[in-house]
Amino acid sequence: MTTHRPTLKELELEIESHKNLEQAEFLSRFFKTGKGEYAEGDRFLGIRVPVQRAIAKNYKNLTLKEIVQLLQSPWHEKRLIALVLLEDRYNNPKSDPFYKNSEQNIQIQKEVYQAYISNFPKINNWDLVDISAHKIVGRHLYDRDREVLYKWAKSKTLWERRIPIISTYYFIQRRDFKDTLALSELLLKDSEELMHKACGWMVREIYKKDSKLALAWIEKYKLQMHRTMLRYAIEKVPEKKRKDILNAR
Repeated sequence: MTTHRPTLKELELEIESHKNLEQAEFLSRFFKTGKGEYAEGDRFLGIRVPVQRAIAKNYKNLTLKEIVQLLQSPWHEKRLIALVLLEDRYNNPKSDPFYKNSEQNIQIQKEVYQAYISNFPKINNWDLVDISAHKIVGRHLYDRDREVLYKWAKSKTLWERRIPIISTYYFIQRRDFKDTLALSELLLKDSEELMHKACGWMVREIYKKDSKLALAWIEKYKLQMHRTMLRYAIEKVPEKKRKDILNAR
């Protein structure tokens, strides 16, 4: 008896069956899709993230080609689901319909990583970056050469700059802080507030694990970093110390 493998067409139909026009209008405003805004032209179906993740669970054995095809969609939710599926494929190579044995694991992970970095233009909003970059790029580069992160951090494209700093969250979780701090230094003068927020967030995550190291870095750069980055970075710092840092500016 042949087991039915859900298809990409079935997935897209299921996604569209959950669309909500009122929610779509709210999300379009929330994610700044208007003219001149950071996500100009992005389109929403109006589906909440928990629902998207629940849908994705039933389509884990799509082929990589199908997942990448879904990532080309103009609809934000379809791209997010594609990224959830890419993350799952990286973490669970056995979900690949062509999987035969454990010898394929590294090759499948490499293919997922390559598919991800080849489609940066489709990973074009902060939520899409934040749910996926550390789980695919960060994990893949953890025990490999990370120089490419610095190349991306110099990109003219906002999202391509955000991917490397968020990728380092995987390193932070393993108490590896060097690249997060180096990239944050590189991005101190970035022109986008979303980058200041991202760097500040990652420094704050370092503070949770090594407060002494994080505070030393913050003290060194507190006069240079954007106020938004600083506020995010010191969010967990005791109130008195936090006020002293802010008042020094």
